[in-house]
Amino acid sequence: MTHSDDGVFADAIQRLDRAFEYADIDEEALLRLKHPKAMLEVSIPVRRDDGSLSIYRGYRVRHDDTRGPTKGGIRYHPSVDLSEVKALAFWMTCKCAVVGIPYGGGKGGIIVNPKELSRLELERLSRGFIRNICDFIGPETDVPAPDMYTNAMIMGWMMDEYSKIRRQRTPAVITGKPIPLGGSLGRDDATGRGAYYCIKEMEERHHWDPRQKRVAVQGFGNAGQHVARLLHADGYHIVAVSDSRGGIYKQDGFDIPSLMYAKNESRQLKAVYCEGSVCEAVEADSITNEELLELDVDLLIPAALENQITEENAKRIKAPIVVEVANGPTTNEADEILNAAGKTVIPDILANAGGVTVSYFEWLQNKAGDYWEVDRVHTRLQSIMSREFRAIHDRMEEHSLDMRTAAYAHALSRIGEAIAAQGTSRYFSRDSG
Repeated sequence: MTHSDDGVFADAIQRLDRAFEYADIDEEALLRLKHPKAMLEVSIPVRRDDGSLSIYRGYRVRHDDTRGPTKGGIRYHPSVDLSEVKALAFWMTCKCAVVGIPYGGGKGGIIVNPKELSRLELERLSRGFIRNICDFIGPETDVPAPDMYTNAMIMGWMMDEYSKIRRQRTPAVITGKPIPLGGSLGRDDATGRGAYYCIKEMEERHHWDPRQKRVAVQGFGNAGQHVARLLHADGYHIVAVSDSRGGIYKQDGFDIPSLMYAKNESRQLKAVYCEGSVCEAVEADSITNEELLELDVDLLIPAALENQITEENAKRIKAPIVVEVANGPTTNEADEILNAAGKTVIPDILANAGGVTVSYFEWLQNKAGDYWEVDRVHTRLQSIMSREFRAIHDRMEEHSLDMRTAAYAHALSRIGEAIAAQGTSRYFSRDSG
């Protein structure tokens, strides 16, 4: 693999070097994190409904398991490549360390446009992928979860296939499953809810009045919908939302439950107001995803794809606070521009860590055979998100850092402690006499 093929991963690990200065760890820890532990590439033959055969390429990467089994989603997308999967696995290592849960980072993906497959073909693909990687994953080894264009039902198929191969029901091998198959209450809105708890911490520190705050949300999938819903319920004005087709803007804000109803019923984002199941269209301006990012709002929430805020558009970002609900929505170059402009970026490895935290709760429940009420899930999630937000914010202020560097330093400190506990050159090079 050439260096250029490794661009996304190379960009991702650049952030370690800056954070290293502010984390009291051995250089060996840094060296280890720059090299994923294991990578698997597989070919998945799928018999199509018309009798023809298609072969799909899939990947699974285990980045680092010093702190526990690797953990991370499986995405189905035409643009999946190994460098992206390595970068996502690396981010998961950092994210799990940020929130202090005993996992390392993993990630998987299949190069496919799932919209071109029937449901039966999708099931064959999902089960075929698990047959190919079953020796690479396991409840104590590597625990997958849903990601882009995968969902609870697909996780259920995968858990079932793994259980058949192992000849024993193994719910803890995968998280994000349907509730009747061992899923956890509270997993559906966990990513958005985790970001919401971070915003509430900012609100408390800065004494905001939510009714005076305007918010734009790029990406109205699961995470974007739930953070918008929770903020709207607290009085925030959600003035713009978008999906992959484009966005809508309304100066005095939208009724978010109505937008969610319309989007989830019709699969299209429409400006509506709904009473029960009766919806009527409301006046709104159409905007592009690019225009949404540059709106004059108090909070910008990128909740779509990677690399949305770039060197090209970062200077035009007006929002003083950016909350990264998507993975890697801001490039390194854009980061520097936002920091120089005095913007606060709540980084992805903190802001969207609610998902993996509740996945951890699901894994605990599966292993114990004891299932929690949703209030217990929410209470424990809020406790973890608030605790880690405060620790990172304190580190940021103590060292006059941007919040992303503080978050990576926080993660590095935890990972470094685990690596040092097995001995580093500092230990082994000491004079034995």
